[in-house]
Amino acid sequence: MDATSRSVEPPPVLDVVIPVYNEEADLERSVRTVHAFLRDSFPYPARLTIADNASTDGTLAIARVLARDLDGVRVLHLAEKGRGRALHRAWLESDAQVLAYMDVDLSTDLAALLPLVAPLVSGHSHIAIGSRLTRSSHVTRGPKREVISRAYNLLLRGALRAHFSDAQCGFKAIRADVARELLPLVADTEWFFDTEMLVLAERAGLRIHEVPVDWVDDPDSRVDLVATARADLKGIARLGRDLATGRLPLAEAHAQIVRESEAQERPASLLTQLSRFVVVGVLSTLAYAALYLLLRQGVDAQVANVLALLTTAVLNTAANRRLTFGIRGRDDALRHQGQGLVVFALAWGLTAGSLALLHWVAPAAPHGVELAVLVAANLAATVLRFVLLRRWVFRAAHVSTPLPSPSYEGADA
Repeated sequence: MDATSRSVEPPPVLDVVIPVYNEEADLERSVRTVHAFLRDSFPYPARLTIADNASTDGTLAIARVLARDLDGVRVLHLAEKGRGRALHRAWLESDAQVLAYMDVDLSTDLAALLPLVAPLVSGHSHIAIGSRLTRSSHVTRGPKREVISRAYNLLLRGALRAHFSDAQCGFKAIRADVARELLPLVADTEWFFDTEMLVLAERAGLRIHEVPVDWVDDPDSRVDLVATARADLKGIARLGRDLATGRLPLAEAHAQIVRESEAQERPASLLTQLSRFVVVGVLSTLAYAALYLLLRQGVDAQVANVLALLTTAVLNTAANRRLTFGIRGRDDALRHQGQGLVVFALAWGLTAGSLALLHWVAPAAPHGVELAVLVAANLAATVLRFVLLRRWVFRAAHVSTPLPSPSYEGADA
């Protein structure tokens, strides 16, 4: 990979890739326009990557000059053609949180970039696409391209049961964790790359966010419509066959994406954790009361107390683990339950002591009084339980591992 780097910098939130082939006439204007927009109007740290796939004119030389002169611009050079190949490599080698691409002709208004990226940064969606076919989109292009675009998307709906509205708009973004799992399953290296990625994302149960765009057709587009249509039809047939035979491990990809998303979630604020803990505590107390009264019909008060407390303690730890402290998956679940039992032992000591004190003071106290004392003791232990869970049991639950950074070679001008 070609790159001009001045110092070690933290990974950007967004990496915008512009794939190019023989674009020496438009490259500098487009890159400077996007670079100025990212610098002046975009709220997140961003990088611009020029992905040159086997240009035979002066495109690569211009790209290297731009990378040398502009902060946050890098160059990736591939020896083979193919927009899909360029995006596949550029995205998988990036260390950014969100990966995007746009066509070099900048047909799409850059004002749509933040609405495209924001749902991915927030974790709301997995992929975002610009759409020229929604009611609120503003599109300027000839009737021929309009008919072709709509016919292609109708074909996708019929042949592959696709539900997204615009497969081929050159304005898309994907979360990096999703790209790592999904892109190895995408076989196409040319123009069908977008469609295949979106169909696989849908079949894997991922969320695709659509953004209406303002789009102006490039009258100088050199895309061979006949050759592209022929390749797309072959791609649809191949992808349909792969999906029908179950060759693609989409369920596994979905499961891994979910695991990575959960591992990267930020812990809730103290107030949010406390609110959730109170809700779980109230429900646990109600469950404890019901279970105690049920058990007390046949066993001693101390036995009923310890059995009801032990059962609800296991449920309480599991509920707080998932709801209050946002921990999912099985990792450390057994350890958390063990530590939760220590917390239970302290709560049991408090409630058992309260019950023993009641029987010493009033040996003939009715069951309702016993229950009132035990509920009060449980409420008194709530603060201690929350502190122990937050400071000890789940203290290290959200230590995150940074994404690996790709290695960039120096410019080979």
